[in-house]
Amino acid sequence: MSFETILFEKKDGYAKITLNRPDVLNSFNEVMHMELRDALKSCQKDEEVRAILLTAAGRGFCAGQDLGDRAVTGDEGPRDLSQTIEKFYNPLVRLIQSIEKPVVCAVNGVAAGAGANIALACDIVYAAQSASFIQAFCKIGLVPDSGGTWSLPNLVGMARAKALAMLGDKVSATQAEEWGMIWKCVDNDALMETTEELCAQLAQAPTFGLGLIKRAMNAAPTNTMDQQLDLERDLQKMAGFSDDYKEGVNAFLEKRKPNFTGK
Repeated sequence: MSFETILFEKKDGYAKITLNRPDVLNSFNEVMHMELRDALKSCQKDEEVRAILLTAAGRGFCAGQDLGDRAVTGDEGPRDLSQTIEKFYNPLVRLIQSIEKPVVCAVNGVAAGAGANIALACDIVYAAQSASFIQAFCKIGLVPDSGGTWSLPNLVGMARAKALAMLGDKVSATQAEEWGMIWKCVDNDALMETTEELCAQLAQAPTFGLGLIKRAMNAAPTNTMDQQLDLERDLQKMAGFSDDYKEGVNAFLEKRKPNFTGK
């Protein structure tokens, strides 16, 4: 697959997608939106891809929306920003959430605005020691989008979420780990090796079951306990009929390493 604004590489059981507009801190334009969506959909359908790694080139992960085409001059009417959200950002976040494969994010620098919230929409987030997260929307009079008003309260609690959204303070990678915003903060030089090793590990895991775990976790915030118990029952039935479950039990009984297929 050939792209203009991203790099796409299939490795040993997983795919690596790199945002590649480093001269503008990988900020989103329409082309990058469409290419990232196409790459993710390809991974969703490809049985050889068992996990996905999302990262970025250069000194920053993503500065959010490219504001070069968003300037509002005195002789122009207001711009309807909801169209961009409806057409690009919402479908992207929904796609990341709906892919029933592990999506790992390696944040290599600043993640601001929609860039921060797209990273937080991934399943397992690692950040380099020098990385940071900024809800920059309030600086230009906007509301956090790309799921930010949902993910932040769920990850760090309402008090912190409101302050981050209204003040736009920078959150270091270390602080993000301490608050539970991300999974782990690692040394700058270890970020890519760590996340690539993780994706290779996940690609050998029982990924059919991991996809069901993702489905259950995503449903939990809006379910009652009774609804979640019923969902666990139904998903466990599906897991119990899978080849991965059969292989896992047989490998345990035979005292050997399992060979999972993601089915």
